[in-house]
Amino acid sequence: MLYAITTTGKVGLLIVAGLFIAWALITAMWIPKRNPDFPVTLTGFLLVSSIFLVLQLGTVYWVTTTQEVETEEAAPAESTPGETTPTESTSTEETTTEGTSTEGTSTEGTSTEETTTGEAEGQGDAAAGKEVFTSAGCVGCHTLADAGATGTVGPNLDDAKPSHDLVVERVTNGKGPMPPFKGQLSEKQIQDVAAYVSSVAGKS
Repeated sequence: MLYAITTTGKVGLLIVAGLFIAWALITAMWIPKRNPDFPVTLTGFLLVSSIFLVLQLGTVYWVTTTQEVETEEAAPAESTPGETTPTESTSTEETTTEGTSTEGTSTEGTSTEETTTGEAEGQGDAAAGKEVFTSAGCVGCHTLADAGATGTVGPNLDDAKPSHDLVVERVTNGKGPMPPFKGQLSEKQIQDVAAYVSSVAGKS
């Protein structure tokens, strides 16, 4: 957990935790020895202790929502020879059918269209993802200029500029105050919203 926090976040947690611990030790051990009547007013003691508690919890919330180090998912490995075999086979088949110009053109056009469609489905539909971003309540928690969203509960997506894979992981499994949407959104909807956010974040 600590490895995923920025240096600023670690320093902030350390300072607040140190102050809280110092207050606890001083009021539990040092002051009672010097002043047996401590605390004179229980209300004041509880107020200060409550302030330290709220400050500690607030710092933890701030760190987990804004001070995480984003780790990019590893880029997909290059295609293996086994994966390129179908392409080579298709090329050979197209060459064989060159005798009939119409058939050759039709085969090539179909292959290109299927490949493009396959890639689009793998990365999601950004246009459909915008509707998912709005209907799933993302606008209430995040800031994203393209969607007109100004939420402050979660990270500012225009500043974070998350990758497609990172958005998929966060929406699927959730993290910190963000709940998982795995049971609420379909796999396609998650891919769509990831395609939308990763393509427009920080560009408006």
